[in-house]
Amino acid sequence: MSEVPDRPAVAPFKRRSFLASAAVAAGAPAAVAGSAQAAALPESGPLAAPALGSVAQLMAVPETGRGVEWLRSSLQVAVGLELATIPPYLCGWWSVKDRRSEVARMIRRIVGDEMFHLSIVSNLLVAVGGRPQIKAAAPVFPGPLPGGVRAGVNVYLSGLSKPYVRDVMMAIEAPEEPLTRNAQTSPTVGEFYAGMLKAFLTVRPELSVRGQVSEHVGGDDLRPIENLDHVERAIEIIREQGEGTSSSPADPFEDDEPAHYYAFGEIYYGRELRETDDGWRYVGAPVPFPDVRPMAPVPAGGWPTPQDAHVRGLLYRFDATYSTVLDTLDAAWSGGGHRALNAAEHAMRGLERPAVELMETQIPYSPGHTYGPQFRALPRPPRAS
Repeated sequence: MSEVPDRPAVAPFKRRSFLASAAVAAGAPAAVAGSAQAAALPESGPLAAPALGSVAQLMAVPETGRGVEWLRSSLQVAVGLELATIPPYLCGWWSVKDRRSEVARMIRRIVGDEMFHLSIVSNLLVAVGGRPQIKAAAPVFPGPLPGGVRAGVNVYLSGLSKPYVRDVMMAIEAPEEPLTRNAQTSPTVGEFYAGMLKAFLTVRPELSVRGQVSEHVGGDDLRPIENLDHVERAIEIIREQGEGTSSSPADPFEDDEPAHYYAFGEIYYGRELRETDDGWRYVGAPVPFPDVRPMAPVPAGGWPTPQDAHVRGLLYRFDATYSTVLDTLDAAWSGGGHRALNAAEHAMRGLERPAVELMETQIPYSPGHTYGPQFRALPRPPRAS
């Protein structure tokens, strides 16, 4: 029936921590700012690319109009959101010289989580009759987050620095009600996922495992999504690992790891997060900021064409490998299954060497700064006839 072999009845995901499903269902935030007069979403075929729209437009659709097509469109936007987090986090991780440092370990763990989230969203989209368009969703840097989430956040690529942690990493993951500062008014990723979960529970669509992928991704076990309980758990994982629960940034179940937002906060503030009489504060053990490669922010339009042929070759090699990653990810949810996903992960490991070499190459016109990857998706070469 699908490439996923028969398995015993087990939970579909390895949980790093567990958030009671009732808390999400009962406490999910409501709407994102947007026009209440948004038009109905266009129809698409079962395997057509879902319509791309902004989160505000999607959340402005009345709940009575949020059917299967709405879910497909929303999940395709979610594909773009999850994909958009990976390049900036990889740049931060690759720029850290000591991979054994606590900061490098934290960022590496988060990159694995984001790959897992992208895989979960892709399985969810396939479950409701869609097909992820991953390469088509590849963002251009610098630029906003896909779908208009976190309006005003400019996601750029750079080596790790405290401003980069604050303005990109923490800004992407910021929850609706941070435990350590005042709530923000702009739309968040968590609000969007809460709306999708509510639509799933209301529409109760028929879910198919055909075309879903089963594999070990980023330290977690990706399994087919077969029922609404699996849907609920999947969305809980994405929300909790990113922004934390409504009461705690770190519920110690399988792994006592803070949610992404608070992990990045520990890097920024240089202290572990601890619960005090005055609430959660960054007052724990020191988190030393690591020695990093000084990758300059990639400018709009990419680096001016380098005169050095070796640098040009590294940039092209990186982008070609990145494009292979995206192509094989598309193939994984187009019938290629776990073999294609394994190929994508293998290609992704090949990104590090040219990236680090770029980060160790001085920019002639910017003393003290180095190049870095641009994460440009190249068109697939035409097949020979």
